[in-house]
Amino acid sequence: MKIWLPKPSACLPSLKGLALLLAASCAISSQAASDINSKIKQQSLALEQQVIAWRRDIHQHPELGNREFRTAKLVAEHLEKLGIEVQTGVAHTGVVGILRGNQASPVIAIRADMDALPVSEQVDLPFASKVTTLMDGEKVGVMHACGHDNHVAILMGVAELLASMRDQLPGTVKFIFQPAEEGPPPGEQGGAELMVKQGVMSKPTPDAVIGLHVMPFPVGSVYYTKGSAMASQDDFSITVKGKQTHGAMPWGGVDPIVAASQVVLGLQTVPSRQLNITAGPTIVTVGKIAGGVRSNIIPDKVEIVGTVRTLMPDAQEEIHHKIRHTAEHIAAATGAKAEVEFQNGYPVTYNNPELTDKMVAKLQQQLGSDRVKAIPASMGSEDFSYLAQKAPGFFFMLGIVPADQDPVTAAKNHSPYFYADEAALQVGVEALSTLAVDFLKKH
Repeated sequence: MKIWLPKPSACLPSLKGLALLLAASCAISSQAASDINSKIKQQSLALEQQVIAWRRDIHQHPELGNREFRTAKLVAEHLEKLGIEVQTGVAHTGVVGILRGNQASPVIAIRADMDALPVSEQVDLPFASKVTTLMDGEKVGVMHACGHDNHVAILMGVAELLASMRDQLPGTVKFIFQPAEEGPPPGEQGGAELMVKQGVMSKPTPDAVIGLHVMPFPVGSVYYTKGSAMASQDDFSITVKGKQTHGAMPWGGVDPIVAASQVVLGLQTVPSRQLNITAGPTIVTVGKIAGGVRSNIIPDKVEIVGTVRTLMPDAQEEIHHKIRHTAEHIAAATGAKAEVEFQNGYPVTYNNPELTDKMVAKLQQQLGSDRVKAIPASMGSEDFSYLAQKAPGFFFMLGIVPADQDPVTAAKNHSPYFYADEAALQVGVEALSTLAVDFLKKH
């Protein structure tokens, strides 16, 4: 059988010519990508002092969950000045910005949380928080002890950087400034869960969502976990009901303190004996136990309050069942009764493996492979998880411990001594901007 092949002509390049054209095209594409990466780095450095100024302003004026009015106003006005479409009042105080490039899709979302904590700042800074508020009738300080002020300032910088190159963006960027990551006030809804209910992950629908969190790692370093990165979190309360009697005659009643003590110990068998520990770590912690008023009175009830964390994405309901079953039956064995209630918290924060691999490779290229490292999963929790349930997600940690300090002994998040080295801010802007642009160009 004969195979006909066209002869090379002026209109049809030879195979060698095609190879040369392909090589030239790849070289041009590589050079263009290098130029964009360089531009992002230069612009993130040019924005550094402005980002620092935003961060200090937000740090000095912290606001608790669902009360981020000043912060939201600052963010919305900034986005509007950049010509970004702005939606306010999402999940009470949330702000959403939409930056449209030279085509509608793909879409990438970037999230920053805005709320502070009821913590009195002990760090000696010229912009330290002096804000106080009333909580349960008690005066408490308010502080960005988890570093969300850094997150907001970084994303404001990312918005300005990407807005300056919107004509080069082959897609859309959605900026999500989220309230109440630390949880809404009692009796209120809030956070990422409420934002999702109100449609933040639609119109337009993101093809991916990314975010970061400052942590006590070496400044400017980036750490990540593929797959289950942060644990789910649910709180529980158990009321053990007995029968009040004299302490000298325990047989005249039912002792809920003894029953509750056995329940606390029994709960530890849930992760150690009732679950397959090879599928993912689980922790059951009792943080409060209260009952009784004096030494010679056996009370009628005891209250147990705790939290449960797991890295198994689909195990929350099963764990709830086992905690309930264990508490009820142990209490029943003593003649008492256990009533168990759960306050659902956050799902597992899951980093999509395929997306993670691509984004880690890009971060290593942009920042240097020595500054981007894998770490084990954390038993802490994050409501970024709700966003990552609606689109492939990538959530990473940004180091903020000064070079002359030991990260091991540095104050941890939620401490009144928590301190963030501002040199990390430029790295955060550069990292998020790079990931957004790269995703839009390659997706």
